[in-house]
Amino acid sequence: MAQDFQVNMDAYLPLRDVVFQTLRAAILRGELKPGTRLMEIQLANKLGVSRTPIREAIRKLELEGLVLMIPRKGAEVAEITEKSLRDVLEVRQVLEHLAVRLACDRLQDADLIRLREAADAFDKLMNREDITELAEADVLFHDIIYHATDNQKLIGLLSNIREQMYRYRIEYLKHPDSQFKIHEEHMELIAALEQRDSESAAAITIAHIENQVRQVAEAINQK
Repeated sequence: MAQDFQVNMDAYLPLRDVVFQTLRAAILRGELKPGTRLMEIQLANKLGVSRTPIREAIRKLELEGLVLMIPRKGAEVAEITEKSLRDVLEVRQVLEHLAVRLACDRLQDADLIRLREAADAFDKLMNREDITELAEADVLFHDIIYHATDNQKLIGLLSNIREQMYRYRIEYLKHPDSQFKIHEEHMELIAALEQRDSESAAAITIAHIENQVRQVAEAINQK
């Protein structure tokens, strides 16, 4: 197993969260590459912890789709495949289509202000080396829409899908053209929501996700 990933032991977080965030970041940055076996003892020694938080972190990473449990072999970093990409984004497309329609009726003025602030924050982070910051800004933008639906079941489903697609979001954001396109779509979506135009908002959302599928699928097939 590769041992050259960074360790950031944040004293302010519970140990299990520190371990989870450290392994998650290593996978997303590519320091733990697809197919790498995650050996509990080796990881515990590297991070200076017991095997319990390692085991808990691996379970959470499995839920996000970042780790696979292989029978008689153990845990390994999941491959990025076009099939898994399409599976996740097909579900996201349906859920976000519903979310923007509900948000059109339920958004408050304060939500629209927060959306513009989130779009501006995304814009300021474009073309930087740290893609994870940009990804978090994109997540925040969409989270504002999710919470504006005031539907806790839908928010829960979308949050789960959001975690599963995080690695694909990172792949998409690696391309400067994609970053510009996302910002453009954010602004178009805000305008549609301000007009309470649910048809336009839904169409923009579907196009937004289809662009992501196309770009990431091309990147996967080129590897």
